[in-house]
Amino acid sequence: MAKTPKVAVLLAGCGHLDGAEVREAVLALLALDQHGAAFQCIAPNADQYHVVNHATGQPVPGAARNILEEASRIARMGECLDLARADPGDYDALVMPGGYGVAKNHCTFALKGAEAEVRPDVAAFVRAFFDAKKPVGAICIAPALVALVLSRDAPVDLTLGMDPGSAAAVQALGHRHIATPNAREIVVDEGRKLITTPAYMFDDARLGDVWIGIERCVNEVLKRC
Repeated sequence: MAKTPKVAVLLAGCGHLDGAEVREAVLALLALDQHGAAFQCIAPNADQYHVVNHATGQPVPGAARNILEEASRIARMGECLDLARADPGDYDALVMPGGYGVAKNHCTFALKGAEAEVRPDVAAFVRAFFDAKKPVGAICIAPALVALVLSRDAPVDLTLGMDPGSAAAVQALGHRHIATPNAREIVVDEGRKLITTPAYMFDDARLGDVWIGIERCVNEVLKRC
C-alpha cells in the first residue's frame, strides 16, 4: 500500500489583512484532503504584528491577537500545532497559504521588502524542508517568504502573479520572478521542488480560479513526496 504523505500547513493567523487568507487556507486543506494526504496545521505561538478590522480595512489601535489562536479558527479547536513543537522531520512536504500575515507576522516583507527579516523559528522550519529536499508549495505572498529564507542560495523560480513591487523585491533577493497572467497558473522550480501559485495576489481573482491554481500547486507538491 502506498504511503500516505503527511503535509505541514504553515498558517499566519486568520484573515487576509493581518493573518492567513482564509479562502486560500481552506482551499489548500481541501486539495490535500481530496488527494488523500494527511495534514497538520502549524502556527507560531506569538502576537500578530497588528489587528485589522476586516469590515473597514483599518488597524485597531491597542488590539492584540495571537497567531496560533487565530490560526486555530481555521484548523478547528485544538488542532493547530504550536510551531515550537513542530519537527520538520515528521512531514513529507510543506504548504503555505498566503495572506498579509505571512508578510507581517512570519516576516516583515510587507514593511521592508527585500530588506525584510524572517522570524527565526519560521525561517528554520521552512529552511529545513529545502535542506531535506522535500517539496514546498507557496501560495499568494508566501513565495516572498521563501525568497527571504533562501536569499543566500542559488536563484529559484517563483511567481507572485504580476505585482511589480513584489517582483522587484524578489529579484533584488537574487531570485527569478516568473510573471503569471492569472490565479490559475503555477510555477515549478524542479531543482528545489518549489511550486508557487499567485491566488489572491490578483485581488479580483474569481474563487474558482484561485481553487484551480491551489489544487494544481498541491497536486504537484504531492507528486514529489
